[in-house]
Amino acid sequence: MRIAILDRDRCQPAMCSLECIKYCPRVRTGDETIKMDGKKPVISEELCIGCGICVKKCPFGAIKIISLPESLTEPSHRYGTNGFVLYGMPIPQHGRVVGILGPNGIGKTTAVRILAGNLKPNLGTDADWDDIFKYYAGSTLQDYLIKISRNEIKLSQKPQYIDRIPEVFSGTASELLEKVDERGELNNLISKLDIKHILRRDLGDLSGGELQRIAIAACAARDADFYFFDEISPYLDIHQRIRAAVMIRELAAQSAVLVVEHDLAILDLLADIVHIGYGEPGGFGVITHPKGVRQAINQYLRGFLPEENVRIRPKPIDFEVHAPRSVKDIPVLFEFSGFTKAYDLFSLAVAGGEMCVGEVVGAVGPNGIGKSTFAKLLAGVTQPTTGEISADIKISYKPQYIKPDSDLRVHDFLRSITRMVDTSYYETEITGPLQLRYLMEREISDLSGGELQRVAIAACLSREADLYILDEPSAHLDVEQRVSACTAIRRFAENRHVTAIVIDHDIYMVDLLSDRLLVFEGEPAVHGEVFGPFDLREGMNRFLKNLNITFRRDEETKRPRINELGSRLDREQKASGEYYYAVVE
Repeated sequence: MRIAILDRDRCQPAMCSLECIKYCPRVRTGDETIKMDGKKPVISEELCIGCGICVKKCPFGAIKIISLPESLTEPSHRYGTNGFVLYGMPIPQHGRVVGILGPNGIGKTTAVRILAGNLKPNLGTDADWDDIFKYYAGSTLQDYLIKISRNEIKLSQKPQYIDRIPEVFSGTASELLEKVDERGELNNLISKLDIKHILRRDLGDLSGGELQRIAIAACAARDADFYFFDEISPYLDIHQRIRAAVMIRELAAQSAVLVVEHDLAILDLLADIVHIGYGEPGGFGVITHPKGVRQAINQYLRGFLPEENVRIRPKPIDFEVHAPRSVKDIPVLFEFSGFTKAYDLFSLAVAGGEMCVGEVVGAVGPNGIGKSTFAKLLAGVTQPTTGEISADIKISYKPQYIKPDSDLRVHDFLRSITRMVDTSYYETEITGPLQLRYLMEREISDLSGGELQRVAIAACLSREADLYILDEPSAHLDVEQRVSACTAIRRFAENRHVTAIVIDHDIYMVDLLSDRLLVFEGEPAVHGEVFGPFDLREGMNRFLKNLNITFRRDEETKRPRINELGSRLDREQKASGEYYYAVVE
């Protein structure tokens, strides 16, 4: 079975010669395999032979012809002729946290809209409620959908892109939370998420991490039957992520909770069961039956789902059990002596250090400790209060927060930085790994958070420089995109013999990417100190010791997993001083 997908936004018949119709071999023989229906072409899936010529000839990349696995016969929902198709549905369960793990664009939002009662599943045709109940007869989902049809389900949702909250609500954080406090648990939530000190501040003045915690609290404050949290980790440090995860697990004791999360360490800690989502982003998506958390994450990392007999990735994602060896016999790019930066309420002190050619240095530490300040100092965005940064090198800098304030097309924006954008080298090293091919004709102001993040990474790597600084490149990227971004940054540094500093809170990304670590310590929002770079083992142990957190290694995939505080492994690893690499489960 195959489906034909037409991206109606990309399709521009007035700007092409209708190549899809002109070159279709079945049309040439007299069949109406592709014909115009109003202003857009329509592709007959029954007549299509899957040759792929229309896909290659379309100048806007608007057509996808997809061969589906034989097991996919009855969709849960389809957005009209030649539209996106969703197969399967996640199942909310009272008293449990249900996770969804999968790439962006495979139907997670569609599934949530159905579960929230905002979209009626049409089973790929125009099914009525009786057809839907019959289709799901005997399942937990049938009972849930009956309640949906009667408007008996109340949803509370935390949006993915929290930076849009100030656009729809003006006022202080306290005013927002008091407006949505339906359970009388506001004081408890404020304490658990550590947001008391920001309540009187205007929403428009909050940082990304502060706004994220306000959004989580606002979602949890409502009295609902079904809570949906769309990414809790962006802009939060690991300690804040764990606190949020613990709070959500407590919330699930009295309701149904569904979570989409791309930080696998946090998903592992947070969820009771996990549905894996796979498919062709923008084409079709499949939501599997629920799996155990460990089983689901390990299968996802291996790239093969044995129950479904489907390979979702050509290669597994591998983790090293032991930290890489220290960087030796590699030329030094630049050395820096100590310097400081003082503001009215915060100060940063930097000990001396050095960066080597071709290495990737991770930067870790809690929020509010000065990581972004350090990046701005190195990049020359701001100047130190004492000392100086005298390195005679070119620096390219991607800031933490990215504003879509340009009407340029992505292609024009990147071409304004480098003429290499049209070369095969750029396609192989930048466009391909960062999945930018189909964004090139889009305007920057129209991009989503994840799309904007990938363009910003590409822009940073496109500049001629010796040192590349990327501040939280994982924000709003799914697991696949994070791994691809790691690959692009890692390979770029090695092949170009340049150095990269990557500031991030995703432990998996830091583990995959870094040769050495800069560790930030101190009192958040008051004083920060920078130490290192250390080799990865020493840096991780120092960083996690400060947070009082230990990780164990999964025996199958060797991925890091957070130990429960006070557990046997937690106590043993702390006693041995090995917070990250020593123990394999």
